[in-house]
Amino acid sequence: MTSGPARLVKAALDRLLALVGLVALSPVLALIAAIIVLSLGRPAFFRQIRPGLRGRPFSLLKFRTMRESGGPDGDRLTPVGRFLRKWSLDELPELWNVLRGEMSLVGPRPLLVEYLPRYSPEQARRHEVRPGLTGWAQVNGRNTTTWEERFRLDVWYVDHRSLRLDLWVLWRTLVTVVRRDGIAADGHATMPEFLGSGGSR
Repeated sequence: MTSGPARLVKAALDRLLALVGLVALSPVLALIAAIIVLSLGRPAFFRQIRPGLRGRPFSLLKFRTMRESGGPDGDRLTPVGRFLRKWSLDELPELWNVLRGEMSLVGPRPLLVEYLPRYSPEQARRHEVRPGLTGWAQVNGRNTTTWEERFRLDVWYVDHRSLRLDLWVLWRTLVTVVRRDGIAADGHATMPEFLGSGGSR
């Protein structure tokens, strides 16, 4: 899916499905927000600047899952946050980013801004498309793959993206979430920091 009309169709479908999802899930979103406020206090949402299409920054919206005190992510993760991450419910507010056109339903996951200068030229190609709520890497190992393998999968998606592939990824995402596959790498809340192709910590 590389032609102009195909990109417009994908963007329109993304926004339509995001709107439908936000409306249909509004009671669930409100309940989760209330639980977070009661257990952690305000705010219920977590915002962070992430790189989007061509590396342009945008404000990613997620449910808050960690305490604000310092320390490793695994220690800051709350019981409510652990449950939300187990079922990927913390990602649901990103439908708002999809509705705004900052993200797609399917695409490489938006990572940290500080990773931008650490990518190889080939890895940086993941930013040739909008980041996704889910992606090819998420249904092929999720957070248990190495960074290099994850980026290879992201670039493969960039080169082979199509509506048919997106529908397959969305279906496989549902299966992955139900099975709770690949939630975190060993010893980490999600994945270790990416330091470049030379390694991570």
